[in-house]
Amino acid sequence: MRQLIQSYKTGEMGVFSVPSPLCYPDGVLIETKCSLISAGTEKMLVDIARKSIIGKARTRPDLVKQVMDKMKKEGIQATLSKVFNKLDTPIPLGYSCSGTIIETGKNISDFSIGDRIACGGAGYANHSEINYIPKNLFVRIPENVDDIDASFVTVGGIALQGIRQAEPRIGDRVAVIGLGLIGQLTVQLLKANGCLVIGSDIDREKNDLAKKLGANIVCHTDDLLKAAKEFTSGKGIDSVIITASAKGNELVEIAGEICRLKGKVVAVGLVGMDIPRNQYYRKELDFRLSLSYGPGRYDPVYEEKGIDYPFGYVRFTEQRNFETFLEMVSEKKIRLKELITHSFDFTEALKAYNIILGITAEKYLAIVLNYSGSKQETIKKNTNSVMISNNRNSDAIKCALVGAGNFTKSVILPALKKVNDISVECIVTATGISAFATAKKYGINSISTNADEVMINPQYNAIIVTTRHSDHATMVINALSSEKHVYVEKPLCITEDDLEKIKHVYNGNSQLQVGFNRRFSPYIKKIKELVGNNPIAINYRINAGTIPKDSWIQDKDIGGGRIIGEICHFIDTCSYLTGSFVESVSATILEKNDKTIPDDDNISITLRYSNGCLATITYYAYGNNILPKEYVEVFLPGKAIQMTDYRSMVIYQGNKKQYINNRNQDKGFVGEFKAFAESVQSGKPAIPFEIIYNTTKTSFKIIESIRSKNIITINV
Repeated sequence: MRQLIQSYKTGEMGVFSVPSPLCYPDGVLIETKCSLISAGTEKMLVDIARKSIIGKARTRPDLVKQVMDKMKKEGIQATLSKVFNKLDTPIPLGYSCSGTIIETGKNISDFSIGDRIACGGAGYANHSEINYIPKNLFVRIPENVDDIDASFVTVGGIALQGIRQAEPRIGDRVAVIGLGLIGQLTVQLLKANGCLVIGSDIDREKNDLAKKLGANIVCHTDDLLKAAKEFTSGKGIDSVIITASAKGNELVEIAGEICRLKGKVVAVGLVGMDIPRNQYYRKELDFRLSLSYGPGRYDPVYEEKGIDYPFGYVRFTEQRNFETFLEMVSEKKIRLKELITHSFDFTEALKAYNIILGITAEKYLAIVLNYSGSKQETIKKNTNSVMISNNRNSDAIKCALVGAGNFTKSVILPALKKVNDISVECIVTATGISAFATAKKYGINSISTNADEVMINPQYNAIIVTTRHSDHATMVINALSSEKHVYVEKPLCITEDDLEKIKHVYNGNSQLQVGFNRRFSPYIKKIKELVGNNPIAINYRINAGTIPKDSWIQDKDIGGGRIIGEICHFIDTCSYLTGSFVESVSATILEKNDKTIPDDDNISITLRYSNGCLATITYYAYGNNILPKEYVEVFLPGKAIQMTDYRSMVIYQGNKKQYINNRNQDKGFVGEFKAFAESVQSGKPAIPFEIIYNTTKTSFKIIESIRSKNIITINV
């Protein structure tokens, strides 16, 4: 299929061939018929992408600070690698479209193939021939509403949500500042609600259009104070809805001036928010922000998982706003065709953006992209694999990489590129677009959205899995069952049941390696060399930092939580240094009133090994990011070793101290892939399965120890 993509790094746009998305259980695949270009929102994204690196930095000073902090902790080279990989991520443009369902997920019962639906949501309702849409982000199109009008559904939802924040009553006098696309829709919706409307813009043609579509009076923004006074007989406006965008604070000030006592000001557009206190205080004004299309926006539980809010408590969600808007279109209360200034075939989308960017000097408002095609063409478009190049390394291990998140792009792929014995031939992602730029950058031959097809493809003899944690077990089992060698990022799985299933499938014929990279770091290898076979005690402290409870990592069903998802790293490192299996575990957490993060995120763990060694892991979300993240102390007869953040180490022996320092971190990422290649070539595992099993089992038993407040024995 074809999709409109912009490079965030260079700002360049194009319509490219990418794999079609898969249809997941809680959503549908659509063949797109029309998509709407939102001139305001999309222009802002496009403009930022076209800026230089310095320009991008000025736009987001908060991110610049994060980068500087990261440099201090991880080094310049590692940080810049992550930054540039983030910049290389392509942007899928579009967020409002209409289309016909061509496939339904197994949990979708109210819709069928062939149904016409309107769709919203950035990252879903893209300018693309085929889109995957989760169930809370699409609605049925009324029979008397055509595909063009239906493609306005998202901007209609935005306008409607702004009005809901204003809570207008019949007869209220409402001002709309900014008569772009959202403003024109706001005027019409307010009139349908029985309000009297004054519209204001700096563009005379937009003012004239608003008057034609129902505004009682219109005026230039410079004349709004006088016009509002006359419009309300000096009493003041009941509510002001700001749909314009402005860097400064002038629109908020004007809104405050024209509002009546106890009136409302609602910001829909991106405006300065230095609220003039005296003005708003003396009138006791209510200033509100409008959340895009409505409740549910930015909530992954609602948008991704499809879990709706209770109707009785949240009457209008973003989906229910979509439904309401289309109902009003169906009843002819909203006129949309008059808002359309341009219409292009999807293949000519760049012409539309040239207008928005001012390269082509034409006035515009709503711009529609049209998609055409027969049933046969749709079948051709709906392909899950696309060839990018045909580079072959006949001697290397041929791998398919499943997953292309930020960690994969910034850490995994740069490490793989340094290992000559591994050739990544294919990259598999959920959407295809996320793999496109990555494949181009690293010379990967093909991209796909179908992991199942890749698993059984005989041209790949190894699978590298870097997806979200909940997918790891299934991917590993499928790959092993297909007799593929497997590297899987930690954790191996997130449930004990899945661990036993993997144990049952694993027969030793294929290599299985988990991303326990730290044991391959030169620092840890050096400590191992110094330790030898001596009994040791380990103190491993992690200044982990906080991860919010609503992060996917904290979701027990997706990420498994931080004990399973990250602490397994440190268990494995300790097991490697001791050369033994964990025999028992005891864990204690910091119970606290602060519930913004789980209690489990502050934990002290004691591991006893079958050879008598002892390890203490202290993992704290509380702390300060100035403190190095990881600190390891190892004690053995006549020696002590300190290692700080995989950048420096001190060896204490006799009366001497030996210092080992490195400007950049080395956590063993390149080393682990060299070890994986060697294991595939030699048939000898880099990490014995028994160790992987014991480490993973231990992470589950830590949780059991917390809940039971007992020492838990692990059968080895």
